[in-house]
Amino acid sequence: MVGLGNPGERYAYTPHNLGFLVADRLAARHGIRMARKQAMSLVGVGEIASAQVVLAKPQTFMNRSGAAVRALLEAESLGADRLVLVYDELSLPWGNLRVRARGSAGGHHGVESVISQIGTTEFPRIRLGIHPGRPVEDGAEFVLTPFPRARLEELNEFVDRAADAVEVLIAEGVDKAMAKFNRRARGLEKEEE
Repeated sequence: MVGLGNPGERYAYTPHNLGFLVADRLAARHGIRMARKQAMSLVGVGEIASAQVVLAKPQTFMNRSGAAVRALLEAESLGADRLVLVYDELSLPWGNLRVRARGSAGGHHGVESVISQIGTTEFPRIRLGIHPGRPVEDGAEFVLTPFPRARLEELNEFVDRAADAVEVLIAEGVDKAMAKFNRRARGLEKEEE
């Protein structure tokens, strides 16, 4: 499971670091120490739902995440189908999450980097909605701005739910995780592709 984000305290509690927060939550839940440096990432190895897992937080910065993901898959001798990518999604409303078996990057530069480096879109992912429900003039600035204090309790619940989704995906597969966690986002007329 690779959570996307940016290294450094400056970015710790920003929307772009939701993937890191989910990796940290899973590590805490399952007693996995994420301190080993491997494949340009902080990595922890342990067990979730009776499965051996590698939790990783690429340290290459978001837009270059693909190099770390490719290096990690190679180091662990894993195919892309064994990757679970977790990341923020500005096109989804805040607090909504989507489990997908495959798909395009949808304009997310971190995901574009991963797809470019591993050469496929055929990997499970969990997209975490961060759209605030009001117009966002500068998306890059928005994703790198710390969460407001009023959002932190919701953030904790959202990260818990995302970690739950990863656990179900690992234990029961992507189809069961999709059935359990995917719901039509408020404000969308139809389920997105």
